[in-house]
Amino acid sequence: MTQIADELAEATRSRGTIEKISARFPEATIEDSYAVQRIWRTRREEAGARLVGRKIGLTSKAMQFATGITEPDYGVIFADQSYRSGDTVEHAQWSNVRVEVELAFVLRAPLEGEGLSVEQVLEATEAVVPALEILDSHIELEGRTIVDTISDNAALGAIVVGDTEIGPRERDLSWVGALCRVNDEIIETGVSGGVLGHPALGVAWLAGKLAQHGDRLEAGELILAGSFTRPVWVEPGDVVRADFQELGSVEVSFR
Repeated sequence: MTQIADELAEATRSRGTIEKISARFPEATIEDSYAVQRIWRTRREEAGARLVGRKIGLTSKAMQFATGITEPDYGVIFADQSYRSGDTVEHAQWSNVRVEVELAFVLRAPLEGEGLSVEQVLEATEAVVPALEILDSHIELEGRTIVDTISDNAALGAIVVGDTEIGPRERDLSWVGALCRVNDEIIETGVSGGVLGHPALGVAWLAGKLAQHGDRLEAGELILAGSFTRPVWVEPGDVVRADFQELGSVEVSFR
């Protein structure tokens, strides 16, 4: 596990990719890949990085179809991976750069355990905000399995958070629509119910998975519930904006 973590750390530094873990170690399990991710997380925390949230991936049929992977995964978000809407970011700091459209849950109370309901997630939520996720993949994309994506911290590069917050019960969170534009051209559209039927179920799934690993979601954490659009490729010079109806827009520029 340490060898793979070392390779991924070097790929992050060099903005490169490594050969698929699943191809080199076909016996590797999902738990093995989470062990690799924990090594990476521990190293970052020991270096002073501050955990601010989690991301859930592959929760929608759109993303599962786009990747060929049929079950969710998760990763961690550190403070230096968080941006605000309107920021300009350096494209070259990431590999295989794509953007997804999501809702994020800001927790006011911890969430722990398996089998949580939508209502339990909403009760523990302070606010819901629109967000973009910037993907950063350090493993060959073609033919990846869930073992590869989990090991690579679920391909998280960064998050971009919008300025509009709503209470968790202000509207039906399964019917939040979004248009994703690149340089003013609509490239992707989606509805938040594409995430397991309701994005809060993504958060519930994560709480259950963390419980299996002896972990939980803490008050104050921001949870990316999963994309309800396919990933959009971006290049230097692109401006990406997602319009979320009454939740406003989230925009990021790449240079």
